Amino acid sequence: MADGLEGLSWDDIRLIGLIAETRSLPAAAAELGAHHSTVFRRLRQIEAAVGAPLFERDGTQLVASGPGEEIAALSRQMRDAVDAATLKLKGREALPAGELRVATNDSLLIGLLTPIFAQFRTACPDVHLDVIVSNQALNLSRRDADVAIRATDSPPETLVGRRLARIAWAQFGPAGGMDGIDAGDDETPWVALGETMGTMKVVRHALVEKGSDQLRYRVDTVLGLAAAVEAGIGIGHLPCFVGDRSPSLKRLGPVEPSFSTDLWLLTHADLRHAARVRAFTDFVAAEIAALRPLIEGARSDETVTA
Repeated sequence: MADGLEGLSWDDIRLIGLIAETRSLPAAAAELGAHHSTVFRRLRQIEAAVGAPLFERDGTQLVASGPGEEIAALSRQMRDAVDAATLKLKGREALPAGELRVATNDSLLIGLLTPIFAQFRTACPDVHLDVIVSNQALNLSRRDADVAIRATDSPPETLVGRRLARIAWAQFGPAGGMDGIDAGDDETPWVALGETMGTMKVVRHALVEKGSDQLRYRVDTVLGLAAAVEAGIGIGHLPCFVGDRSPSLKRLGPVEPSFSTDLWLLTHADLRHAARVRAFTDFVAAEIAALRPLIEGARSDETVTA
């Protein structure tokens, strides 16, 4: 019998196993998606190669002979081994691993993302985060980073991703006031972002509406701007997720819709299906969704717009 098996393929062994299991050529053919006559011819070829009949007819059913039962048993063993290996491999697929370079800016990192990154590290300990803080857009096509989390209304067409929220801005002053100066007074000092962020609407507004007389202080980071407002240098516009969370700041007016920008989670098309990238982007998107009211400027004393 051993010599007879040498010329058989896995498909041949599987066919004998199916016939033994179904006890019918038409039923075995249906399992394989083949025609009854094709299965009949192949069975005769296998029996010729083995040198013995593999089935005997018992009424309307086929019953495996001694050699036929040996091949059928081998078929079951091979099928069980394949099933066990498949389950083992599926279990290994669930754990992403490797280094992931994430680019964002300082206000998003400190104001929103660090706690989310900590939770992700707990969920996926084999993914090592390398966070790059910059207000300048990095080139994901050159792999300066794998994922970017950015505030922009014009994400690069070369990247793919999802819009997470709309970042709201409002006017803030120090919680304790500024020596009785009215925020609406033309003499009130203002602070704004610096020239490197001059393309933002909120910066252009400060330059045009307040001018050099009122605009007393400029700094090129949002966190630096928030610190200036807290210190009483002047009042200014800040992202609501920064200002509303600080006990040292007080919102002085409603959200200014024209200053809002989209928050995007971006990656390169070639990386979006990588396990570590997919796990990270799905996790961050879910956590940011829970923070949308804060990001979009909703407060308990205001009507929340979905």
